[in-house]
Amino acid sequence: QVQLLESGGGAVQTGDSLTLSCAASGLQLSNTNTAWFRQAPGKGRDFVGVIDRGASLMYNAGAAKGRFTISRDNAKNVVYLHMNNLTLEDTATYYCASGAVHAFAAGDKYPHWGQGTQVTVSS
Repeated sequence: QVQLLESGGGAVQTGDSLTLSCAASGLQLSNTNTAWFRQAPGKGRDFVGVIDRGASLMYNAGAAKGRFTISRDNAKNVVYLHMNNLTLEDTATYYCASGAVHAFAAGDKYPHWGQGTQVTVSS
């Protein structure tokens, strides 16, 4: 059974940094694509970025704006989302998703999802 578990969310202030983790069981993240999505209150789900099985990276420039980076620790089977210079607009629930997906930004194509971790940014 595949499980993804996000962690690292919390309440921070504008300008702070935060690193989210997506730990997997039942699935080797180095063998698949893992994406980060976020959903702000009252809004739709947005693609943030993805690390593919070859460790290539792609970001949604609008969401990441050069402040977010994704990395992966194959030994720990964890994918990270490093977020810098957080703004109020980054307040959202952040989800990781994994799967052999070609359309990286298409959330409905990913078979495996975590439960999400809340990030709240205040001024």
